[in-house]
Amino acid sequence: MIRRPPRSTQGVSSAASDVYKRQVMELSDEIEISVPMQTVYDALNNVDILKKCIPGCEELVRKSDEQLEAKVVLKVGPVKARFSGQVTLDASGGPEKFSLSGQGNGGAAGFAKGGADVTLSKKGNVTVLSYKAKAEIGGKLAQLGSRLIQSTANKLAAKFFKSFSEVVVEETA
Repeated sequence: MIRRPPRSTQGVSSAASDVYKRQVMELSDEIEISVPMQTVYDALNNVDILKKCIPGCEELVRKSDEQLEAKVVLKVGPVKARFSGQVTLDASGGPEKFSLSGQGNGGAAGFAKGGADVTLSKKGNVTVLSYKAKAEIGGKLAQLGSRLIQSTANKLAAKFFKSFSEVVVEETA
């Protein structure tokens, strides 16, 4: 039996070992949109509307009924990255339920992957959109600190849904 000496971490920078750091975050919220549920559901499946509403979206292309390809530029604290990724849609529960999952690579900045479940319900003449999302990030982005990342994620989600609501209402007016 050959015995090897224990591996030394001498000479390995902490930045190099932090490349593999990961953070997981969860988001949830509810918004009211003053249009019928079917209109909101159709908008969630409309690539042109989604492209207008996704913060930093440069490109969103439908590859099939269930597959989208996206290019998004995001800035989180001091790190700005261009992500390229795939999104898979599951509209089988529509128009009340809608799910998506995806992953993207931001090069040296790291990666992001996650998913969201969206539920639509009627409340008088208003549609209530509720979502629960979970995301995992890794690489340089994960080194930034959970508060910064969580607050950025919350701001991006709020910006998307505010814009989504405005665009959907505007397009049906």
